Amino acid sequence: MTSTDHTGSGDFARSLELLWGLDRKPSRGPKPGLTLDRIVTTAITIADTEGLEALSMRRAATELGVGTMSLYRYVPGKAELLDLMIDQVNDPCDGEEFDPELGWRSALERIARGTWQMYTRHPWLLWVDQARPVLGPNSLAGLEIALGAIRDITLSDREKMAVLTIIDGGFVNGLARSHFNEKRAAARTGVSDEKFWQAQAPILATAMSSGNYPLLAALAEDAFSTDGEAAFEFGLQRMLDGLEAYVDGRAAHRDRD
Repeated sequence: MTSTDHTGSGDFARSLELLWGLDRKPSRGPKPGLTLDRIVTTAITIADTEGLEALSMRRAATELGVGTMSLYRYVPGKAELLDLMIDQVNDPCDGEEFDPELGWRSALERIARGTWQMYTRHPWLLWVDQARPVLGPNSLAGLEIALGAIRDITLSDREKMAVLTIIDGGFVNGLARSHFNEKRAAARTGVSDEKFWQAQAPILATAMSSGNYPLLAALAEDAFSTDGEAAFEFGLQRMLDGLEAYVDGRAAHRDRD
């Protein structure tokens, strides 16, 4: 699954106004019972259940039982609506402050798992290019909580931001995308995993017996049995092991000085 959707692709100044409540009044005759929050929530439900490609202003209007033009009184178009959707769901901390006694490593574990769960609830997020995010209150609140959770770690502000970026934008996002691509492959292609690998089995068996791939041929039968969630847990712990060693080394060096 691929997508050309990206944040800030519309009138991002208008997106910011809507995100921050600078102009909540729709133009010309608001529809009774129709609100911006209801529009955004409906759009998220469509994307969650059918994918972002199924979402359009017309489709959202149909789900809401209104004319398409009614939506344009609240939000300029799908691009700006996407900015609002992302901010509404984009809080891996779920607005929950971390206990100061938790420790930075446990806090980062919870943040990473919260991000994984966010992608599980809203997998369409994985195929939106957020390289230039339009930041709203929920996104900033989540970042504020995350920074508070690691405030005492022996890293510079720049390094702290790098850690959060690597965990979310690199590690969790990458693994989650592969995980959900694999889960959707059968539905997308009409070919089950079993049939897909059975079709390759004769050629792979010949290749393994050729002697050209001795390391692959010697692998245990369960070498490829790790699923996305297990890989996530294993990778998260090893990544945090490395960060902990780095932080401890930084602290030891500081103490010597």
